[in-house]
Amino acid sequence: MNNQSKLANRFREVILNGTWIANTNFKNELNNLDWKIAVEKYQNLNSIAILAQHIHYYIEGLKNVFLGANLEISDKYSFDFLQINSQEEWGNFLAKFWADSEEFAELIEKLTEEKLNENFVKEQYGTYFRNVDAMIEHSYYHLGQIVLIKKISSNLAEIPNLT
Repeated sequence: MNNQSKLANRFREVILNGTWIANTNFKNELNNLDWKIAVEKYQNLNSIAILAQHIHYYIEGLKNVFLGANLEISDKYSFDFLQINSQEEWGNFLAKFWADSEEFAELIEKLTEEKLNENFVKEQYGTYFRNVDAMIEHSYYHLGQIVLIKKISSNLAEIPNLT
């Protein structure tokens, strides 16, 4: 298996279908989640919806570069999203998240070995390989947060008058 396939499979594991590293993935944690839980804030933590949108923001931004567009994402905007106000809006977001993730994985698989080792947009951003690997690591980081927030949510729901 070449490096591109390995990276694409690792990316799919964290977002779409894996259980090897974290025993779960984004799709498993989010697909059947009620939108009200997804948007609920606990103290100063980001909501599950914001964390999911944050990861999607980067996936979509990297995907667009892989498709030949300019890099148009910025860290300063990576948590700025419209509020989700219904289960339908949540479902629409998730459908786009999954579709963009699969498309990104397919684009990773199509990279040549040479492209994988080229600089990503600017030398300071490292190589394509490094950016995909960072996307995977970044995704696991926020997946862990989502799992913890879901546990907090379920524990608070069990205590009368605290939800």
